[in-house]
Amino acid sequence: MANTTFKGAVRSENGFKSITIDSNGAVTEEAVYDTRPNFRQTVDNSTFNTGGAVTDTLTRAQSGTLFTIDGTGDIVVNMPALSTANVGATYEFIVTTAVGGGKTVTFVLPGAGVSDFMGAIQLMGGTAANPASDVAGDTLTLPNSVAVNARVKLTCITDDGTNSKWKAETVSTPIATIA
Repeated sequence: MANTTFKGAVRSENGFKSITIDSNGAVTEEAVYDTRPNFRQTVDNSTFNTGGAVTDTLTRAQSGTLFTIDGTGDIVVNMPALSTANVGATYEFIVTTAVGGGKTVTFVLPGAGVSDFMGAIQLMGGTAANPASDVAGDTLTLPNSVAVNARVKLTCITDDGTNSKWKAETVSTPIATIA
C-alpha cells in the first residue's frame, strides 16, 4: 500500500480541529479554529458610573458596549465625530442610579444642526405606555428624576462625514426628549 496521508477537520466543542492521519494511523492535531460567535456584550461600569458629573466622547471602537449610568451628577455623552465609518455603530445605556433632581443625562450628536436623532421614545411606568416619535434634534435628554432601569439604545443609520442620523430607542420615566 502506498504511503498515504489524510488531512481534514473534525468538529470539537470549541469549533474545528485540523488533523492529519499518516499511513501508520498516527493522528496529529494542529490548530483549533474557533467558529463560535462571541455573543457576550461588553459592559462598561466605569465611564458614566462615577457618582459625579461626567462628560465623555464615545469612539467607534466602543460600539456594541452597554454603559451603566449613575445619574447622581450631570452626564454628557458626546457621540463619535462625523465619519462614514460610523454607520452601524451602536451603543446601549442603562440607568443604575436614578438621575438626581436638577441633573440630566444628555446624548449629543456632533455637527450642531446637521445631525438628527430619530427617536422612538417610550414612557415606562407600569401603565399603558405612550410611545412618541421625534425625528429632529441633535440632543437626546433623560430629564431629572429618571428612574433606575431607564434604557437608551443609539444606532448610527447614516453618516456621510458631514451629516448623520441616529436611531434612538428610549424607555424611561419621566419620558426622554429630543431637541
